[in-house]
Order: sequence, then C-alpha cells, then structure tokens
Amino acid sequence: MMESTGGPYLNTAAVTSPVGIARLLQMTFGCTTFSLVAHQGGFSAAYGTFCMFVWTFCFAITVFIITCEFTHLHSCLSISWGNFTAAFAMLATLMSITAAVIYPLYFVQLDCYPITCEVRDFRIAASVFASLLFVAYAAEVFLTRAKPGQVSSYMATVSGLLKIVQAFVACIIFGALVNDSQYSKYVATQWCVAVYSFCFVVTVVVVAFSVTGKTALLWFPFERSVVVYTFGAVLLYVSAAVIWPVFCFDSKYGSPRRPGLCAKGKCPWDSQLVIAIFTYVNLLLYIVDLAYSQRIRFVSHL
Repeated sequence: MMESTGGPYLNTAAVTSPVGIARLLQMTFGCTTFSLVAHQGGFSAAYGTFCMFVWTFCFAITVFIITCEFTHLHSCLSISWGNFTAAFAMLATLMSITAAVIYPLYFVQLDCYPITCEVRDFRIAASVFASLLFVAYAAEVFLTRAKPGQVSSYMATVSGLLKIVQAFVACIIFGALVNDSQYSKYVATQWCVAVYSFCFVVTVVVVAFSVTGKTALLWFPFERSVVVYTFGAVLLYVSAAVIWPVFCFDSKYGSPRRPGLCAKGKCPWDSQLVIAIFTYVNLLLYIVDLAYSQRIRFVSHL
C-alpha cells in the first residue's frame, strides 16, 4: 500500500508557472521544428543531422523534465534536480541557437530551384520555429538563474552556467582541431590541445558532480577546489592564447594570411583561425567565472 505524502499527486505549477509555460513552449516549438524538417523540409550531411539531433534530443529531455515535475517523480531520482534542470536549460540554449543558425545557413534559399517552393517554405518555417525554440530555452535560463542573495543550486549561478558555456566552446575548438588544423606540426600547438582537453575534462567533471549532488561526499572542499581549478584554467588558457596564434599565424611557423589556393571548408588556416578566436572566448569566460566564483556558496542538495 502506498503511503500518502500529504500533498497532491500532481504538481500543476510544473505547467502553469512561468518556467513551466516556457518548457511547454520548448516542447511545442521543438516538436514543430523537427516535424517540419522530417515531413517536407529535409536535411542532409553532417550539418543537417546535427540540427535534427539537437531538436529531438532537447525535445526528449524537456518532455522528461515536464513529466517528472508534474508527477513529482524527480524526488525519486538520486540527482540534484535543480542543478540538472539549470545545466540542461543552458546547454539546450547553446545547442538550439547553433542549430537555428546552421539550418537556414545551409538549407534555406529564396529561390525555388533546384528545390520546390513547397520545400523552401517548409525550411523557412522550420527556421522560424528553431529561432523561437532558442528564445524559449533562453527564457528558462533567465527565469531560473540565481538572483543576488538567493539560495539556489550551483548550476543556476553565473559560475555554473559559465561552466556549460566553457564546455560548449571547447567542443567547437575540438571540432576545428579535427578539421585538418595541423595541430600536430609543433610541440607548442600540441600543448595547446592538451590545455583544451584538460580544461574540458575537469569542467565536465565539475558539472557532473554538481548535477549528481555528490559534492558533499568528497573528502576535499569542492568549492575551494573549483576556484583553484578556475584560476589554473585561466593561466593555462593564457598560455594557449599566446602560443597558438604565434605558431599558426607568424610567418616563421605559419601564414599571417589565408593562402589563396586554400579550398573552402578544407583549409587548415580557417580551422586555425576558428581555434584562435574561441581560445580567446574561453579565456574571457574563465576570467569572468573566476570573478564570480568568489561570490557564491555551493548548495548541493537543491
């Protein structure tokens, strides 16, 4: 026989609160987007597959979150629910804006040739709903972010949200690295790859411990370790921000300008430029993260 918890079995606030409404919109926009693409819009190659993965993955996790909160099932899970939902909202925001940019860039055109006008219209409609999907996820991040003086889960703080962005930017760097970046040409550029990999792995571990709510079980002070790591990551990224441009764009080791015979999409110089740009982006993110880390306190059980 089931014991009564003394409260209603269903949590109506999960679908009537501002965050709940945002999640319902996410579910609606996500389903509409991949349905339009699958039905008539179409997709191809790695770019199209990535976009479809983003929309279906975000839709599935959003349905899971709504179901768990509406039925109180999240209380049965051995994770920090507040950290999980905050981390996913930030990740979905980044993934959805990437897909919202990639799909129209590669698949939308104003002319009906060589595709039909019907296919063009479906692709335009899918692009519009993909943009609305990004807005819905960004709205959740805005609504659930930690306010000054408020006790909230770590992943809802600026520092926690930045951890997701840092890992996402690192994935962009890795994508450029494997696209014929010639990083193995010099030991110095291999050091940069080691920096990107180390910081990515540790950042993912920090997020994983926060989401699982296991930080209190560690034998060392987790919050102090995260601050020390962030400081170390700043120093490591400073070294990469200096070394990578020198060994890729200095005339002694590389090329200051894009080679004229470099094929579009298969040019090492392009990949090196992308890596250099996002190295500075991540360096800035880690610096901001370090600044905010001084002002927060971890709460692992929320």
